[in-house]
Amino acid sequence: MQKRSIDPWAWGKNTNSVQAVEVKQSEGTLYCSGQVAIDENGVPSSADMRSQLIQTITNLEQLITESGYECKNIVRLNVYTTNTNEFFTTCMDVYVPFLAKHGIQQATTLLEVKGLFATLTVELEATVVK
Repeated sequence: MQKRSIDPWAWGKNTNSVQAVEVKQSEGTLYCSGQVAIDENGVPSSADMRSQLIQTITNLEQLITESGYECKNIVRLNVYTTNTNEFFTTCMDVYVPFLAKHGIQQATTLLEVKGLFATLTVELEATVVK
């Protein structure tokens, strides 16, 4: 697989993402449903957003790994949150290191939504290539 990140603007280096990712000669594509802070028994978290993001990332990493893919090959990562301001003020110290840990340079969209399932406040939806 060949992967190329495209970001024509200098400000892009500060956004923890790139504007586009081109993939050639991939062996497969994994489209992950939105992952949230739900435990192994299907119980949604009622913890704060930062704690929920930690569990959400753990769930996403597990899903990708058990599917035979690698997190470093995430090419699209959409973030849904019930409060973008809270996400930026309380979660970036979790989110940015997650991206750095795997060397992820992804196209991304961050959306504030009216609500998520039950007491959930953040959801990650990924596309991964092999």
